[in-house]
Amino acid sequence: MTAKAKPSGSASPEAALDPSRALQPQVQRVNEMRVARGFWPKITAVASRVPFAGEALAAFFAARDPETPTAAKGIMLGALAYFVLPIDAIPDILVGIGFTDDAAVIAALLAAVGSSIKPKHRQRAAEALERLRRR
Repeated sequence: MTAKAKPSGSASPEAALDPSRALQPQVQRVNEMRVARGFWPKITAVASRVPFAGEALAAFFAARDPETPTAAKGIMLGALAYFVLPIDAIPDILVGIGFTDDAAVIAALLAAVGSSIKPKHRQRAAEALERLRRR
């Protein structure tokens, strides 16, 4: 018996990047809503504690860019939705390891569609991260 991946947006890191789910229009809309609602509160709360905050911000700006290919946006939104979900494979409140699953999802995102994150997205991310860390 083979294990099935959970639907995109669930507590499974694999499902967050599963193109067979993350690219479905209805799943993309749900992920887009989750990210729109939850990304800024989450990144504001953790920007100074997670080393991948800049990459998450760059992916966020790329996902919002009309020039980013739709398929890449779907993968980015799936990964970012996983990041903002309050329930995930490793609870974020566990000091030292709580964000390792989120980091793995962001790393997989970069491997899959990192070429769609352009220098302009990284620049906006660096500026936003600097503002967040000054708070």
